[in-house]
This record gives sequence, structure tokens and C-alpha cells, in this order.
Amino acid sequence: MIENWNERTHLLLGDEAMERLRQAHVLVVGVGGVGAYATEMMTRAGVGTITIVDADNINASNINRQLPALHSTIDKSKVEVLAHRLLDINPDLKVDARQVYLRDDLIADLLDEVKPDFVVDAIDTIAPKISLIAETTRHKLPLISSMGAGAKRDITKIQFAKLKDTYHCGLSRQVRKRLKKLGINHQKMMVVFSSEAPDSKALLKVENEENKKTTCGTISYMPAVFGCFLAEYVIRKLTTPKA
Repeated sequence: MIENWNERTHLLLGDEAMERLRQAHVLVVGVGGVGAYATEMMTRAGVGTITIVDADNINASNINRQLPALHSTIDKSKVEVLAHRLLDINPDLKVDARQVYLRDDLIADLLDEVKPDFVVDAIDTIAPKISLIAETTRHKLPLISSMGAGAKRDITKIQFAKLKDTYHCGLSRQVRKRLKKLGINHQKMMVVFSSEAPDSKALLKVENEENKKTTCGTISYMPAVFGCFLAEYVIRKLTTPKA
């Protein structure tokens, strides 16, 4: 192990915060355009244990925006490629890579097994996203959720907000509607979203993707910055002493 690879982070955060990160376990569900960047930034900051969950293999259409996606990794498991990369950053990282589609009946068991200190929702399909948010809420676990980065290009419009305060985001509307129908209180739920109005022309029908009929056009940097916002939120929360 190369010593002092994270000395610059240590210089900024200090001993106590670095130990908090080392002891922390973060669950990231969805490691595509947004989730993979969030995961890597948390790894580089010193989070000690990360569980990553994603059912997909890499395909050519991922290359424009997804961290694990290269021509050399097409058809490989996203979680396996990402796990290998994370261990090359921090060989001491405890990483649990699970290539599984999280259906409703699996989420509660996963949370009970993993017992994460924080949950990052980077899912881009509505049904599993709602199930994860709902079950995480029932487990009273801290959560940060990514809303839609597609069909948008203005980096300055990305921000933190409570779900109830989001706008110009179709995914946010769907999430609010579904959670309300389930009786889940989302008034304090924090998300990352873009207030930019989406480009209505940037829409494409897709095939062979479970629980997804359409996808939006994307630009390289938008999902990456969404992921950095997610990571910053988790790192800040994990390193802030409880009152």
C-alpha cells in the first residue's frame, strides 16, 4: 500500500473526519452516469466501505458519459469494472459489488444485510427508485437521491434541494407522486436536481431495458457533476460530528 495517497484530503479535513470516513459504509444503487462518479469521489475522499449495486453491463451508448464505459469494457459488468477501478485507487477499500436488479422484495433484505451509514440513490428508472427511497425511509437511514440529468446542459443550474421544492424535472414529479401514493413523507428528502428546463427534443425510445421505455439525450459533464454533488453531500454529512 502506497502511504499518504490521501494526504491532501487529510490536510483539509483533519484526523477525526478522516477516521469517520474510514469507518463509514455507503450503499450506492445505480453506478451509471451519476452513481459511478459519486462512488469514485467518495473512494478518493477515503470512505472505507462501499457497496455498489447495478444490474447492467456496459454498452456503447454509455461511453459518452459513464465512468466505467470504454471501448475495452463493452459488455462487461458495470459493478465489476468499477470495483476494479476503486481498488486501484484505494487497495484497502472494502468494496461489495452486486450485479442485481433490485426488485421490491430484495431491497429490505439488502438494507438489513448491509446496514449502511448512508444510501445514495442514483437509479434512473422509476419503479426501483421509488422502492429504494421508500424502504430506506422505513429503515430510517440517511439518503441523498439524484433526479434527472438528461436533456439538460447548463452546469450552473445543478443544485441541492428538498424534493418538494424541485421544478423543471419530470423525474422529480414522478417521484413525488409515487411517494405520496405510498404514504411516504418526503417533505425533508434531499435531492440533487437541475432547475434548467429540459430540451423536449432530446428524447429517444429504447428497447431491451427493463422498466424503461424512453431515454434522454445527455452530455458528458452533467451526470458527472450530479455525482460530485451526491458525493459532497455524503462526505459532508459523514464528517460532521453529531450534536
